[in-house]
Amino acid sequence: MTEAGPVLARIAERAMVEAGFVAHPPPRAEAEAAAVRAAPDAAGARDLRALPWTSIDNVESRDLDQIEAVENVAGGMKLYVGVADVEHAAVYGGAVDQYAGGNTTSVYTGARTFPMLPESLSFDRTSLLAQAERLAVVVETVIAPDGRMSSGAVYAARVINQAKLDYPSVSAWLDGRAAAPAGLAGRPELLEQLRRQDALAASLAAARRRLGALDLDTHEVDVVVDARGAVTELTPHSQDRAGAIIEELMIASNTALALELDRRGLPSIRRVVKEPERWEKIAAYAAGFSVKLPAAPSAPALSQFADQMRREQAARFGEISVALVKLIGRGEYEAHRPGQDETGHFGLAAEAYAHGTAPNRRYVDLVAQRIVKASHAYSFDELAAVAARCTEREIAAKKVERRVRKSAGALLLQGSVGRTFDAVVTGAGPKGTYARLFDPHVEGKVVRGEKGLKVGDRARVALVEADVERGYIDFAAAS
Repeated sequence: MTEAGPVLARIAERAMVEAGFVAHPPPRAEAEAAAVRAAPDAAGARDLRALPWTSIDNVESRDLDQIEAVENVAGGMKLYVGVADVEHAAVYGGAVDQYAGGNTTSVYTGARTFPMLPESLSFDRTSLLAQAERLAVVVETVIAPDGRMSSGAVYAARVINQAKLDYPSVSAWLDGRAAAPAGLAGRPELLEQLRRQDALAASLAAARRRLGALDLDTHEVDVVVDARGAVTELTPHSQDRAGAIIEELMIASNTALALELDRRGLPSIRRVVKEPERWEKIAAYAAGFSVKLPAAPSAPALSQFADQMRREQAARFGEISVALVKLIGRGEYEAHRPGQDETGHFGLAAEAYAHGTAPNRRYVDLVAQRIVKASHAYSFDELAAVAARCTEREIAAKKVERRVRKSAGALLLQGSVGRTFDAVVTGAGPKGTYARLFDPHVEGKVVRGEKGLKVGDRARVALVEADVERGYIDFAAAS
C-alpha cells in the first residue's frame, strides 16, 4: 500500500485544469446557489408525495438525480421516474449555468469528485434526498407485458424519496444473499416496489435484446482507497442486478422523453451511437472466434456474437467486451429536429434516445429539462453547439478519470518494474498501442514491441516504467 489520498487528489485537480475544466465554482456561482430554495412553489405541479418512491445509487452518492416507483395498471406496468428539478436552481445565463455549461459534466476520479454544480446544489438543494420534499420532473411511462412502451407523459410534481438505497444491498437481497436493505424492515410496500422494478427491468431488457441491444461487461475500474488514503487496489466494476434495474428504467424513461419532445414539436439533443464505421474489423475480430458476421453492420448479429462469447468464453468476456466497445466507437450528442431521421443508439438498440434523467451531473440533461419546462426556447443552432460542447467535455472528463486511475495504478506498480503480466490490447492506432492488465486492472502504453498488435489480442507485457506524477505506465511486449 502507498499513502496516496493527498497525492491523487492533487493530481486529479491538476488533470482537471490541464483538460480545460474549472475545478472550483466561482464565488458568483456559489453565492447564487446559496440563495436557491430546495422545494420551490410550482403552480400546477401534481402532488405525488404519497407514491412509494425510492432511489438506488452508489453507496457514497449524494447527488441523487432520480427516484423510481412502479404500479400495476391495465395493459402492463406504469413506471414513474422522478428527476431532480435543477432548472429552477440553474437559471439560463446565470452564474451557476455558466459554470455548469462550461464543464458540462461531473467528473468522478475516485480520489475526488468534481460536481458539475456547486456542492450546495448537487449534494443538497437539488438532490432527491431521503425524506425531503422536492420538486421533480416526472417521466411517466406505461410498459406492456412484452416490454414495449405503450404511452408516456412528462410533467412537474412534488415528491418525497422514501428511502435512499444502494446497488450492493439491493442486489444482495434480490439475489437471496442477504436480508432486506437497511431501513426497509417493516416497509413491505417498498420491498414490493423493488420486486416490481426488478420484474419490469427484466421485461424491458428482454425487449431490447430482441431488437439487438448489446449486453457487454467492460469492467470499468474503481480506485479503492482505505481510511488512511492509501490505494489498496484497482477493482473492476461489474454491473450488478440493481444496476441493471436502474439502467433499464433510465433507458425507458429517456426514450419516452425523446418521443415526448418530438410530440410537442420541440428540437432536442439525442444521445447517439452510429453504426460502426469499422465493421470489417469487428467481423475480423469475430472470425478469430470462428464466428461469421454479416458483411453489413447488424446489431442483432453482434448481440448474438456477444451472447455466444459470454457463454463460451466466460473467462475472457471482459476483454472481449472492451475490444467490442473500442471497435464500435464512442457515443456522442447530436441536435435533433422533430420529424428528422433518427441516428439511433446502436448499442442500446434504441432509435430515439435522449439524456434527461441526470441533470445534477450532465448539462445536456439540464438543457432537456429547460426544453420540457419551456423556461428557455433553444434554437437548433444553439442546441447543436451545446451538443458539440458536451461531447467534447465528456471525452475530456473520461481522459481525466483515466489519468487519475493511471496514477493510482502507477502507485500500485511502482515496485514491479521488469515484471511480466498477462494483458489484452485495448487500442492500436496512430497515437500508440495500449494494453490492459488483468491483475491489477491497469491500462498502459506499449512502447516497445507493439508492431503487429491489434485490438483484442492477448499478450504478455513487461512493465518498463510506472510514473505516478505523470500517470505513465509503459510496457514492452514480451517476446
